[in-house]
Amino acid sequence: MNTAIVETINVTREVAWLPWAVSYFFLIGLSYGAFLLSLPGIVLRRPGWEGISRLALLGALVCGLTAPVALLADLHQPGRFWHFYAHFTPTSWMSWGAFFIPLYLGGLLLYAWLAFRPLLAAHGNEGGRLAGLARVLAYGGLESRPALLGAAAVALLGAVLVALYTGVEVMVVRARPLWDTPLLPVQFVLTALAGAVGLALLFNRFGAAAPNGTAVVRMARVLAAIELAVLLAGALWLALGLSGLGPTHAEALDQVAHSPAWRLTAAWAAGATALTLLLAWLRPGSGLLIGLLALHSAWMMRWTVFIGGQEVPKTGAGFYSYELPLGPEGLLGIAGTAGLWIFILVLATTLLPLDRLAPAGRSGA
Repeated sequence: MNTAIVETINVTREVAWLPWAVSYFFLIGLSYGAFLLSLPGIVLRRPGWEGISRLALLGALVCGLTAPVALLADLHQPGRFWHFYAHFTPTSWMSWGAFFIPLYLGGLLLYAWLAFRPLLAAHGNEGGRLAGLARVLAYGGLESRPALLGAAAVALLGAVLVALYTGVEVMVVRARPLWDTPLLPVQFVLTALAGAVGLALLFNRFGAAAPNGTAVVRMARVLAAIELAVLLAGALWLALGLSGLGPTHAEALDQVAHSPAWRLTAAWAAGATALTLLLAWLRPGSGLLIGLLALHSAWMMRWTVFIGGQEVPKTGAGFYSYELPLGPEGLLGIAGTAGLWIFILVLATTLLPLDRLAPAGRSGA
């Protein structure tokens, strides 16, 4: 009788969080980051910030409306979403997120409507495409400062809670040392802010034939400061891993240190962030380039954490191999989310043209 002995060395597992999740974390980060960028000009009324803040608020609105669609798609069966409400689990950050997201989006929608009411009324009175709808949405177009401040407070609370839960729900996965660090939520917030500034720079660039050079310089200085904070947080993570002062960081570093792909990714991320910082500080007028680089860094950070992090096995040696599929759970899903984002942006800028939102007094680069 022949007996076969089979030794299992490792088991390859498919990634559980698909590119839909990357799209969600990317867009919701841009949304709350852009919302925070809207506060100086709209709520605090700081000189020189009004146009920047209006563009940022547009970005917060478009990204905030698109992000939940990607989240529902990542659930594979969107009907599962109601389970978070029917079976609330206080120990689950995902369960709390089901309440934080509507709080943030509700506050954001009300805040954006109150902030844009006068502009909607002006666009409706001038005629043009969707002018009638703009007049209806303006509802008289009167500015209500107390209501605006109240809505901003609700949206701010929601933004803080969303930023907290999106970072902590990944950080609490102790089985993955790469994720199990308090620096991860910090990096999520910092790269979200950087991406939000980058998005505002793009809107400012395409808002008119002659972008506002002063606004570009102001946003570039803010972006440089944020990217410096990103590099410092990354350096702290590396120092904790190399020194052994952070056992989890050391374990995570040991898991990826011998992988050429991970070394290349780390060098690419650090290089892209450093390049963005240098260009934003030395060539602040290059708004289009630094805006694209900031958005690239925000996306790359989330793709590396989610997809790359799942390639590192919880047990066993080696790495899992992931290839981006072309179907709805891969490239097509990313393209579909981008298409929805563009559709909402086109609709929003038809009601509120970018040149009406962009900073006044355009000059310079």
